[in-house]
Amino acid sequence: MSEQEKAAPQDVDSMSAKEMLAYYQAKLDGDAREAKKAGKLVCWSASVAPPEMCVAMDIAMVYPETHAAGIGARKGSQDLLDIVEQKRGYSVDICSYARVNLGYMELLMEYAKTGVKPQKLIDSPAADVPLPDLVITCNNICNTLLKWYETIAKELNIPCIIIDVPFNHDMPVPEYAKDYIAEQIKEAARKLEVICGRPFDWDRFLEAQKQTQRSVAEWNRLATLACNKPSPINGFDFFNYMALIVCARSLPYAEKTFRKYADELEENMRNGKFAMGANEQVRVTWEGIAVWTYLGQTFKTLKGHNALMAGSAYPGIWNLSYRPGDLKSMGEAYTRVYINTCAENRSRELAAVVRNSKSDGLIMHQNRSCKLMSLLNMEGGEHVRESLNVPYVIFDGDQTDPRNFAPAQFETRVQSLMEIVEKK
Repeated sequence: MSEQEKAAPQDVDSMSAKEMLAYYQAKLDGDAREAKKAGKLVCWSASVAPPEMCVAMDIAMVYPETHAAGIGARKGSQDLLDIVEQKRGYSVDICSYARVNLGYMELLMEYAKTGVKPQKLIDSPAADVPLPDLVITCNNICNTLLKWYETIAKELNIPCIIIDVPFNHDMPVPEYAKDYIAEQIKEAARKLEVICGRPFDWDRFLEAQKQTQRSVAEWNRLATLACNKPSPINGFDFFNYMALIVCARSLPYAEKTFRKYADELEENMRNGKFAMGANEQVRVTWEGIAVWTYLGQTFKTLKGHNALMAGSAYPGIWNLSYRPGDLKSMGEAYTRVYINTCAENRSRELAAVVRNSKSDGLIMHQNRSCKLMSLLNMEGGEHVRESLNVPYVIFDGDQTDPRNFAPAQFETRVQSLMEIVEKK
């Protein structure tokens, strides 16, 4: 057990935001392990599927995407990628989050079958999480999630709950779509009643909804602080705190940590302390998921040009604001995720981030794993260039497959962007 897990609950409030982040990340994994030992249910959930239902039914949750990102950031993804590619024959064109997760699951299944922990599992930097008793997914960020979670369910012979969310070819979200998703949520609740063997707790569900909104409000507060010039926060730090808006937005963990962090940043601003001190010369927007396997490399490359990542549309995916108690409002929040909308709306959302963050340039991650996020990079970049006169560059990469990122190419693209900005 880590020192963070051993910390007494009464000590948490006295921690710094960074310490709280580490503590609650460890606690979430510990909660899942303890639930499994106690015979309670554990769910593996997609990052933008509604967690409020599992919280209402006292089901511990693990998030494979965040888990895979953490493995990638700790340089452990390649071993797990090798397992599924060599043993299962999975293509390198499949999302690396899925491949890392399925590789990890393969080791857990071997451990459960033999009782002997595989050496690769011992050596892995992956957080220790248990196998699930059910999975919940949603197709509002990609369709790969559907096949990925169906595969998990088939391999483990467990229930798979899918919340189907329509794509928005026009905006705003039409009423029929809100009604449809509200019914999907009700159906998911009915399925959980069967799985859990007891009535769905709608009162606790309402409290989870209210908690989600408090967490989202503090998350949005952090995003607003990043727009200050100079900025008290670097976007790469924002990416690290994203773990809690994904994994704990329906629990008090996220709200407490974000509030502490925002308070710290506001105090820093009052004292004249900013993320890059007096060195902030260029502000950029980052479009896409972080390159977790090279997070330090990408950060240092920008820092070397006195450039700060001031904005990103990606964290805004979890701006899941809705009215608690209103399932249609909740349904709208889960379908208006910007990558689940038409090209026109996506371009407007991206331009708003660039404008609000006062960015001088735009860096776009052409992510081999995340086709949906990368598909409209050129169109979005052109819209930003034409409407805001802000230049952009695109680099090739991957969220957790280190073979698909070339540091030299990234450095060259950033250098090009800096030269264009300087000329302007």
